[in-house]
Amino acid sequence: MKRSRFTIMLLMTAAFAHGQHRITIDVNKKAQVIDNIGSSGAWFSEGIGKYWSPEIREQMARWLFSKGFKKDGSPEGIGLSSWRFNIGGGTAEQGDSSGIRDFRKRVECFLKPDGTYDWSKQSGYLWFTKKARAYGVETLIAFSNTPPVWMNQNGLGYKTAKDHRSNLKVDQYNAYADFLTRVWQHFDKEGLHFDYISPVNEPQWDWSNPYGEASQEGTAWTNEEVVRVAGALDTALARAKANTKILLSEAGHLEYLYAQEGTASHQIQALKKGGVYGLSHVPAIIGGHSYFTDNGDSSRRAIREHVRDTAAKYGLQYWQTEYSMLADGYKEGHEGPRTAMDCALFLAKVIHNDFVYGNASAWQFWNSWEPGRADVDTRYYLVALHPKDNSYKDGTVTAVKNLWALGQYSRFVRPGMHRVMAESGDPALLVSAFVSKNQVVLVCVNEGEEAKIISVDVKGRRYKKLRYYETSKDEDMGAHLVKAGNPENEQIELKKRSVVTVVME
Repeated sequence: MKRSRFTIMLLMTAAFAHGQHRITIDVNKKAQVIDNIGSSGAWFSEGIGKYWSPEIREQMARWLFSKGFKKDGSPEGIGLSSWRFNIGGGTAEQGDSSGIRDFRKRVECFLKPDGTYDWSKQSGYLWFTKKARAYGVETLIAFSNTPPVWMNQNGLGYKTAKDHRSNLKVDQYNAYADFLTRVWQHFDKEGLHFDYISPVNEPQWDWSNPYGEASQEGTAWTNEEVVRVAGALDTALARAKANTKILLSEAGHLEYLYAQEGTASHQIQALKKGGVYGLSHVPAIIGGHSYFTDNGDSSRRAIREHVRDTAAKYGLQYWQTEYSMLADGYKEGHEGPRTAMDCALFLAKVIHNDFVYGNASAWQFWNSWEPGRADVDTRYYLVALHPKDNSYKDGTVTAVKNLWALGQYSRFVRPGMHRVMAESGDPALLVSAFVSKNQVVLVCVNEGEEAKIISVDVKGRRYKKLRYYETSKDEDMGAHLVKAGNPENEQIELKKRSVVTVVME
């Protein structure tokens, strides 16, 4: 919509009242190239994809994957550029004997114990993965939390012994690699191309409780075991002439990438020394999860700067491959229940920190949907599930503010864009900027309790059109158009506690 002269006067009055902020962007000061921004579809996707109504499923897919716009100019969805698919280990077939208490977190396996494959398995997961591809999601990642259960030492999909070593039998590395390769081959022939296979997840953690039960599939891995499984998978992929890559190592805590103690610590240094980056299918990427490293502004920044500097020293890109508000860091700022907007603002802050201080080239959320409320304590999901009953075969859904906060980045910060220098001069106003050939994109996170008026000074570019999109208490990526004119005079209001993306063309 066009700004009237009266509206501009009101904005200028507000600027006088609250102080105008000049955002400086220098497109010639470039940092990392963005590869993708995405999310995962684990656990609950199986039942939803199989049983829930087509209308509900289609809406969920549209929210996550659509790049289209509504009649009012606001986005239909958040246009993710990556999607993570979980290759299951067979705990669903084990049922209650799997030791995983929650049936929704048990996962089927394509490979049967007799060595044959059943490609009808995981049909719910695949429904959403195929939708991601149909919507044009650029990067698909197939990740595994555990090898098939019959390849494991204890016959379970999680490690029970507290020795911080892999559950995989020592003579099954090649079999595990062949399994992952066969899964990739099958779906590639069906037109579902996975760009990456991630064979190891959070190798630092033991996955059972004191009672020998687990909340999900998982196994620890030592650095030496990560190197070994990468080598076996590289060989299997080469034999199959597969044009996919191996993503390592999905560290469960960012500090394990460069420090800490234990069998899976200093992973950047250890994997580089182990030679995995000399393998033909292993790109110069290190993946880590931002869980448990989100408490306090200075600590959050310092940890990511350590990741950035260590990755750069060893010639690697940093990918943030999983995050939700799993720990207590998101509680900072005030007491009482955390509203959906509280969670969305904190999520936007963590994304900002990973991009600006960690130089992350990719950023991926966990998990797209889980059961819960849509107004309070939405820290684990983008879409709240409201199942009809405990069978999880029907229900309704609500998009929460986290979806739109992530979308303020994912919809407009596209693969191939460069992050460039951006400064606000206000510690309560977080800004990051990204450029392509034809666009300059500025993402602003206003954590404060007062609105701010900004103008944008872009050094090295001129733009003819400016739009911005707002997520706040009252809007979900709502669209606004500012009349083109002298860039020095453009006025944009950032409402209190809002995330705003400015798109300049």
